[in-house]
Amino acid sequence: MKDIIVGNRVPYEYFVACGVGESDNCTHAGSFHLALADAGIERYNLMTYSSILPAIATEVEKPIGYVHGSVLETIMARVDGEKSERLTAGIQYGWLIEGESEKKYGGLVVEYMGHGTEQEAQVELDEYLKELYSKADQQRLRLENRRTIIKSVTPSKKYGTTLVALGFVSYVWPVIEGKKGMR
Repeated sequence: MKDIIVGNRVPYEYFVACGVGESDNCTHAGSFHLALADAGIERYNLMTYSSILPAIATEVEKPIGYVHGSVLETIMARVDGEKSERLTAGIQYGWLIEGESEKKYGGLVVEYMGHGTEQEAQVELDEYLKELYSKADQQRLRLENRRTIIKSVTPSKKYGTTLVALGFVSYVWPVIEGKKGMR
């Protein structure tokens, strides 16, 4: 038998989803689930990533049909709260471009999860991304093509949730060959 050695999978295609939910019952099985339904991702099991996009990541349309219970890996901003409390979630991302080659190096993503207005969230997201970019090799990489997605709600019911997510739907699996000690 010959083994196939694969490297870490690399997220390839993603979509944007946002939603809000309100419930008089509870948060998790109530407003959060209703926010997932509003976003069209309620039948997935969710996992969350940190805030990095690979260079190959490409935005696609949100899938209309998917297998109930399948896993959706996300970068997500989520805020839960109570009646009359503003709940604002947002994501901003931008692409690092290599100066000489103009090649996409990868992306940086930041999340806002708070109680500010959409305008306040925008200001915070700008600052967050600026700080994250400050750790990049700015001599070689510049930040371009920023995109911001913000969703806000002030629930009239007892509980509320708002969320914004990037959901990954396909991956590249690098095949590694010639490792010593393998069959």
